[in-house]
Amino acid sequence: MIIDFHTHAFNPKVAERAIEKLEKISGLKAYTRGSVDGLINRFDEWGVDAGVMLSIATKPTQQQVINDWAAEINDTNSRILAFGSVHPDSEDAPDEIQRIKELGLYGIKLHPDYQNFMVDDPRLDEIYECITEAELPVIFHAGYDCMSPELIHCPPERSANMLKRHPKMKVILAHLGANEYWHDVYDLLAGTDGEVYFDTSFTANCPDELMLKIIRKHGAERILLASDCPWESTQKMIEKLLRLDLGDAEREAIMGKNAARLLHLNME
Repeated sequence: MIIDFHTHAFNPKVAERAIEKLEKISGLKAYTRGSVDGLINRFDEWGVDAGVMLSIATKPTQQQVINDWAAEINDTNSRILAFGSVHPDSEDAPDEIQRIKELGLYGIKLHPDYQNFMVDDPRLDEIYECITEAELPVIFHAGYDCMSPELIHCPPERSANMLKRHPKMKVILAHLGANEYWHDVYDLLAGTDGEVYFDTSFTANCPDELMLKIIRKHGAERILLASDCPWESTQKMIEKLLRLDLGDAEREAIMGKNAARLLHLNME
């Protein structure tokens, strides 16, 4: 089974508008127009069995609406593994974390740049503890983001601080630990104890040799195939992994077995 651990789709009411805005800011051409159907069509094209769909609450008032929509998609599309989101400035974020679990969503997405917090800010400690108690994995955008080019909200050194304070939380640091900060990832994060995973989303420009070094130091059992579709293709990420000097068992783990274990999926 091939599972892409990092994809995006949007509510049909805002999908085209969101894609147009993000294309303009990023300078990238999207692989889909932001719809769930478009995402599944790409899965078919790229040989992907299922994908984690990540949504983000950019305002406190968006939490419930986004999570209700994610739950609807999760319940009606067997190939979509939807995560929910909470906003750090929402007073009921702890309650919403519990509701995310009750809705059957697979985890939580936090985006420090879009939600304006530093990943090791102590004000997030209560939220992190609630996520840990709910036994849900949380995925962070890590490293550079075009929405905040001057301030990196989740750099490797701050991720390391956060992980030390919350060693039992199941954490996925997207973009191989920190987008465009991969030397620091190798030095400061790779090999960190605990359920700390890196996904491969948007790492086409990470040198193959450096990517392999990070995987070797951190362990292939904690690396997750991911694309960041619609901003990158899963096919390109699969081709990159096939180029690396990995064993068959390591590739199988990265391509889907690690995700299945983390999300408690039946691989049969």
